[in-house]
Amino acid sequence: MQVWKAYQDQHKERFLNELLELLRIPSVSARTENKADMLACAKLVQQRLEEAGADTVSIYETAGHPIVYGEKIIDPAKPTILVYGHYDVQPADPLELWKSGPFDPTIIDGKIFARGSCDDKGQFYMHVKALETMTQTNTLPANVKFLIEGEEEVGSPNLATFVKANKELLKADVILISDTSMLSMENPSIDIGVRGLSYIEVEITGPNRDLHSGVYGGAVANPITMLAKMIASCHDENNHITIPGFYDGVIDASPEERAKMAQAPFDEAEYKTDLGVSSLWGEKGYTTNERTGIRPTLEVNGIWGGYTGEGAKTVLPSKAFAKISARLVPNQSSTVITEKLLNYFKSIAPAGVTVKAEEHHGGEPYITPIDSDAYQAAAKAIHATFGKDPIPVRGGGSIPICALFEKELGLKIVFMGFGLDSDNLHSPNEKFDIFNFYKGIETIPYFHQFYTEGK
Repeated sequence: MQVWKAYQDQHKERFLNELLELLRIPSVSARTENKADMLACAKLVQQRLEEAGADTVSIYETAGHPIVYGEKIIDPAKPTILVYGHYDVQPADPLELWKSGPFDPTIIDGKIFARGSCDDKGQFYMHVKALETMTQTNTLPANVKFLIEGEEEVGSPNLATFVKANKELLKADVILISDTSMLSMENPSIDIGVRGLSYIEVEITGPNRDLHSGVYGGAVANPITMLAKMIASCHDENNHITIPGFYDGVIDASPEERAKMAQAPFDEAEYKTDLGVSSLWGEKGYTTNERTGIRPTLEVNGIWGGYTGEGAKTVLPSKAFAKISARLVPNQSSTVITEKLLNYFKSIAPAGVTVKAEEHHGGEPYITPIDSDAYQAAAKAIHATFGKDPIPVRGGGSIPICALFEKELGLKIVFMGFGLDSDNLHSPNEKFDIFNFYKGIETIPYFHQFYTEGK
């Protein structure tokens, strides 16, 4: 609608400046030293929802970081759309690789560089500004609820308790999430699913203290060497995961689905250039897009031990550590896979070392039915602003709370992400195109319109 675009164009600079203010808050949920920042960020989200037109906005305390809930109810008889997002962000390390301060948002070539710019502050804030657009132009067609949490990046440990205790408060017809990406602005897409997650940490202990590597090297098992061998054993020569039972229950994508995925534009040379690699790696028999969407994976997210400071120190370390995650596909259970990972690393411990393995967090995979009213409304909304139909794709990331929402609230989820895979999520120099930010604000009201018309 022209009235939406006119209002957004009139206030676009303010919209952007408000997002920059949000990005300046270091709301890192994983670190206790940022607890005050988490509350400050929640309060700012509360303020912005109130300013956008929400009638009721509350901050709910949890055992961890607070949840912000807001609503705009225009008519209980009309459909209700529940918007989910998160205001917490990943740690910014390693800081030395950032071209500008991670919490000092900097605009370069039309892109906002800051931690959380795309994941997920920039994306959930599109919905806040879309609400403002519709309320200020008196065109809001449906009821809207917001659930913006502060613990997504640490596995949402307290969200289930909140959801179970507030089912009536969260009662809605559909859940709308913008925490995913598009293929490109030239080739818009909608994620029809996200992978699940299983995350563990492994600790290997050898001698009871760090040893002189000259005196003891060759006589005592080195925990780092042993850990490296254990990790290497997790994949075979075809990059197939070797952990017993890992693929149990995995349903192979049909030839029809793989053919549809193959229609998505993909430039391998550009992909490699963007990542600075000379070749790609992955499970034999699958394309790159299939490996990152419809196949489960196992990755080492961090590994350390021994001396890592400046200069040299010749030690045989007492301990070595690794953080390891698996991305899961439909029919895999994070509980089952986590147990298999823990048991595997404990069972293959070489003589001379002991293994301690424990779970961090996990989540289930989720698939959105493309024949649902919500998906069709999202597709029509994207067509309205992009001028072309979106391509349905499977996302490689994880949003652990999706299965929880469906189980506890009985609601389907539709993903409308406006980020790009190249936005450096969880990495230094995370970015979000200003064009994408504005495009999301422009598109979201159409979803509300088309979803309401379809009910």
